[in-house]
Amino acid sequence: MAVSRRSVLASALAVAGGVLPVSQAAARGTPAPIALQMWSLHEQAERDLLGVLEKVAAIGYVAIESYELYGHAPKVVRARLNALGLGLCSSHAPFPSGPDATEILDQQAELGARTLVWSLEPEEFDSVDAIKRGAERINQAVVNARRYGMRIGYHNHFAEFRKVFRGRRAYDVLLRELDPAVVIEVDTYWAKVGGADPAAVLASLGRRVELIHIKDGPAKGMDDFMVPYGQGVIDVDGVARANPAVRWNIVEMDRSHYEIFWLLRNCYDYLVGRGLATGRR
Repeated sequence: MAVSRRSVLASALAVAGGVLPVSQAAARGTPAPIALQMWSLHEQAERDLLGVLEKVAAIGYVAIESYELYGHAPKVVRARLNALGLGLCSSHAPFPSGPDATEILDQQAELGARTLVWSLEPEEFDSVDAIKRGAERINQAVVNARRYGMRIGYHNHFAEFRKVFRGRRAYDVLLRELDPAVVIEVDTYWAKVGGADPAAVLASLGRRVELIHIKDGPAKGMDDFMVPYGQGVIDVDGVARANPAVRWNIVEMDRSHYEIFWLLRNCYDYLVGRGLATGRR
């Protein structure tokens, strides 16, 4: 579902910090805008991040979710995003809860990030006590980030869904322990790898989930090669329609045998062309 370039550009700049007006898109019945997780292009970005951003904008993506700055000053990347009309829906950055907290927050503030998203390690789901310790670290990050006007988000992999304690999934244990202010980003592919139904997970989270990662493939493990939407085992349409509270549909292709820019354009065309996301063309 395409919308006018002028209106989307205005929206992208307005939400560059990653916060959309509450349920505005859902109230209109308009699909969430499309963004790109930059890990999809990490090899290319290592060589020429600023040039890669131009190609992402040319495809029609409304925003990016940053991963690395590849040696660039945050203000340089921020200026490039602004010049291209690309928003910054969120930023993948370690939880700012340890000795590096101030450094992380200062860098992300300069970049213009408003929502920082990260994950716990697989071994942090080996026991309920380990999960609780991980949640404490995340909750402390919430307190630290709040002083900068930022929010903290949690991104899952598959251990959260594979580990079960007395009938409760590790993911559910974690969510119970997290500060309600933590934004939930569901990686629908890793949820599937973990044995969950991604659409059901999204529906169960209500308004707490704001960001989703969408990719397709065999859903077997971390070494999977991604394929165009509709050629793997993920119900992409069902995922994209599962929860109207979602504010960003984020494309991520970890690795693939397909030429990556072709694949990212194909993903854009699939989501936008089927009315599952809004884009810039």
